[in-house]
Amino acid sequence: MNEKSITTITLKKINKKSVYQYIYEHRQTAKQQIVQDLTMGLSTVSQNLNVLEKEGLISRDGFFESTGGRKAQVIQIVPEYRIAVGVGILKNMFHLAAVNLYGEAIAEETVAVPFAQSDAYYDGIASSLESFLDRNGYDREKILGVSIATQGIPAPDGESVLYGEILHNTDMKLADFSTRIPYPCRLEHDSKAAASLELWNHPEIESAVVFLLNRNLGGAVITNHKVHQGLSMHSGTLEHICIDPEGPECYCGQKGCLETYCSANALEAAAQMPVKEFFPALRAGNDARLTEIWDAYLSHLAYAMKTANLLLDGAVIVSGYLAPYFKEEDCRTLLEKVDAASPFPLVREQLLVGTHGQYTPAIGAALLFIEEFLQSEF
Repeated sequence: MNEKSITTITLKKINKKSVYQYIYEHRQTAKQQIVQDLTMGLSTVSQNLNVLEKEGLISRDGFFESTGGRKAQVIQIVPEYRIAVGVGILKNMFHLAAVNLYGEAIAEETVAVPFAQSDAYYDGIASSLESFLDRNGYDREKILGVSIATQGIPAPDGESVLYGEILHNTDMKLADFSTRIPYPCRLEHDSKAAASLELWNHPEIESAVVFLLNRNLGGAVITNHKVHQGLSMHSGTLEHICIDPEGPECYCGQKGCLETYCSANALEAAAQMPVKEFFPALRAGNDARLTEIWDAYLSHLAYAMKTANLLLDGAVIVSGYLAPYFKEEDCRTLLEKVDAASPFPLVREQLLVGTHGQYTPAIGAALLFIEEFLQSEF
């Protein structure tokens, strides 16, 4: 093959991807708009649209309102052309989430099975995954891959867990899943996966600290538009910031870690009731004890936010299981508590609250396969 042929093939690939990316970014568009904005010839655009439609990547459905001439046909990508699945593993359950090419969760499910580092447990996840795909009618050839978000720090090569004190899953291997699941698999830290989702939802963010308010607390750091991993993969483990050296013992063996004050488990232990009961009772405003518990919770969280914001001058993101329970009044209280203890105020625009709740790590982990697809040549 000569150099001219190689150049022609490369140019065709570039044009195809450019047209697809334009449609993807604009959600809905028209042929003439693509021609105009990409400064690409009409015949080139038409050819690429035909190829993309034939391959199932885009669809042409309906028409835009007329502006005086012939109605323009609506062109959009097919969001479910490919999907990815995330599995979020917790101590007493695991979450399943299917994500389309726009990063939207199109199916979610919780399976109440206690974690166990055993063949039966891993077989059960593989079986539950296939049942989940069947119930939602997903063609297997559409599956880009399955990401496992775990409460444990994976090795740099992603092949095993280096530190897993919560689940006692140190040395859990990617192969425990990949030998049973017939799709590409990857192993991810749940907090880093959550940060990936928040970055996806807020692509304008350059730097941020993420507080994952799950059953067990987690954290992550975003720098230069990327989730920071660190030399030994434990960057952002905010849960082990010491709040009180004489405080409760943490699962890590130390005392007074933020985990013991601001995890969902810690909140439930203080309130002596499940989270789903705590917040309605709190909002009713009839129990001073619950108000005190919540105020103490926010005080400890604000202390950690202040510390994190002094180290990294950027956004602060509240994410995970407890995030959907946060109201505007809670955000104002957090800001007041941070500002009272810091020489540098944290403004409202810097405090963001996630919306995906307990499924955040599973969705964020799945997004890694979506990102790879969007960067590929299809």
